[in-house]
Amino acid sequence: MAKPSASASANPSSGFEDFLPIMANKLGGEGLIGELCNGFNLLMDSEKGVITFDSLKKNSALLGLQDLSDDDLRCMVKEGDFDGDGALNQMDFCVLMFRLSPELMEASGFFLEEALQHDFKDFI
Repeated sequence: MAKPSASASANPSSGFEDFLPIMANKLGGEGLIGELCNGFNLLMDSEKGVITFDSLKKNSALLGLQDLSDDDLRCMVKEGDFDGDGALNQMDFCVLMFRLSPELMEASGFFLEEALQHDFKDFI
């Protein structure tokens, strides 16, 4: 996943290392989506089934995000919250991870096609 450095909250663009393209190349589209789902499960509030600010703050160290400020964490939730409910469902989270990875966004058509071909191989 994309991982900011310790100085990321002072300057979000410095020290940013994007691991999603590397993961995508190694795992393929289906494997990457599986790993994103695993990441979602690590960060979500198990009672609510979504990522909230509190669950993100509590579990952020699991993904190396412990140095992000509360404001940064709130911005992450707000940035990915497409339905405006104040939390990230699994789809919100996966889309946010793709959006935070410019290189992966460029290649996302390939991964989508690969996943669709796998899912619909009996129909092709």
